[in-house]
Amino acid sequence: MTRSISAVRPDETIIEAAKIMTRLNVGAVPVVEGQKCVGIITDRDIVLRVVAKGMDPRGTTIQSAMTKDPITGTPDMDIHAAADLMSDRQIRRLPIIEKDRLVGIVSLGDLAVTNIYRNEAGDALGEISEPSRPM
Repeated sequence: MTRSISAVRPDETIIEAAKIMTRLNVGAVPVVEGQKCVGIITDRDIVLRVVAKGMDPRGTTIQSAMTKDPITGTPDMDIHAAADLMSDRQIRRLPIIEKDRLVGIVSLGDLAVTNIYRNEAGDALGEISEPSRPM
């Protein structure tokens, strides 16, 4: 789990989230109100929900493009359970919450850097990367 995380507020602009992503070389930033995680904004959210719609990222708030009520884990969650949850829910990042407070984030990269989890990370990525089925 990555414990040193940067977050944004829902009322900040898309530009602020993009600046953090650029500075940290990451593709997602948790969205918090106080210390409570209320969403997550990804580079994909920015492209599909802002840029592709011709919206101005300087005036568009994060709240209008973020994924609300993200799937979360806990610090005491077994890494295998986290990988299974990420695979089942097709997510690449799992905010970690303790006592209603954001304390970290687990990414597929975090799983992959530990030798014993490489296969599990690969399996999760395979599940997450499956094309969606028509509804």
